[in-house]
Amino acid sequence: MKTEDVLRQRSGNNCELCKSTQNLSVYEVPPEDQANADNSILICDTCLAQIEKKVELNNSHWHCLTESMWSEVPAVQVVAWRMLNRLRNESWAADNLDMLYLDEENLAWAKATGDHENDGSVDLHRDCNGAQLLAGDTVVLIKSLDVKGSTLNAKLGTVVKNIRLVPDNTEQIEGKIEGQTIVILTKYVRKQNEK
Repeated sequence: MKTEDVLRQRSGNNCELCKSTQNLSVYEVPPEDQANADNSILICDTCLAQIEKKVELNNSHWHCLTESMWSEVPAVQVVAWRMLNRLRNESWAADNLDMLYLDEENLAWAKATGDHENDGSVDLHRDCNGAQLLAGDTVVLIKSLDVKGSTLNAKLGTVVKNIRLVPDNTEQIEGKIEGQTIVILTKYVRKQNEK
């Protein structure tokens, strides 16, 4: 039986964290050396995006942990523990964290990523106005820029379509101007509103 089939049967086709039935996928709880049903859970897109810090943490969404933290599945317990730690400044999360018991082995697994030492803040690519930038967005330059190593001058108001996010630096994006791919600082762009 495939891992996903095992997880769907185990969870009753629900997200093992919030019970959603929409857009479910297998999440391998890091660090995993070999994916299997014991170290994976079935979760929805909403939980996944927040766990992987691709969107802001929605505190009210995670009230679901009050129930799912009691799961008999160690992988669910580990993820619940990590998320409650991210939310530990919320009194309900701190209370649940105090009640949640993990045996030595699962506690070591939960601490292995070091995620529990971080707060719930998420570093996202943002434009000059604080709007979140996503891959494929269209932006407008708010300042004329000289492109290093080139004679190209990107003028104020230049539209850059289909941007790419620089993975390890939230202050940079990549885009094409006059056929040339360049790195642009996010503080010099404004997200163009979709029409």
